[in-house]
Amino acid sequence: MPSRPLSIDLVLVPVDQSEEATRAVRYAVAIAAKYDAAVHAVHVLGEDVVRAIEQGVVDQDAVAEDSKVVTDTVTDLAHETGVPITTSVAYGFSPTSKLRHPGSVVLDTAEEIDADFVVVPREPVSGDPGEVLAKAAEYVLLYASQPVLSA
Repeated sequence: MPSRPLSIDLVLVPVDQSEEATRAVRYAVAIAAKYDAAVHAVHVLGEDVVRAIEQGVVDQDAVAEDSKVVTDTVTDLAHETGVPITTSVAYGFSPTSKLRHPGSVVLDTAEEIDADFVVVPREPVSGDPGEVLAKAAEYVLLYASQPVLSA
């Protein structure tokens, strides 16, 4: 039986404030360029940030500015190659749902936007609150219905 060529229209890349996420974006953009596809980057907010927002401890404008810095980096990398880019922000934690964590957010986003391919950062666990994707790669690799590259 002949194999079908891989058809990719949209590549999802979850991002946070880590260097590993920036590397994953480079891979996502390269894949999108090869397949004449677009990239969607979702900035995943971690537990510390989500709790601080819900408790009113952190200014939402400051969180929005941090997200803008992350998504601007993604946008700049994509525009260097002419790859279309969209971005969003998602809470990677919920105090009311044990099932909401960075890995599930990535997979939910992939389904919502109908992503054909996922590039997830493979991250060291540094403990930095801005780096929330450390355990997402393993979860996404195990449960994704799309092809996944862990970069």
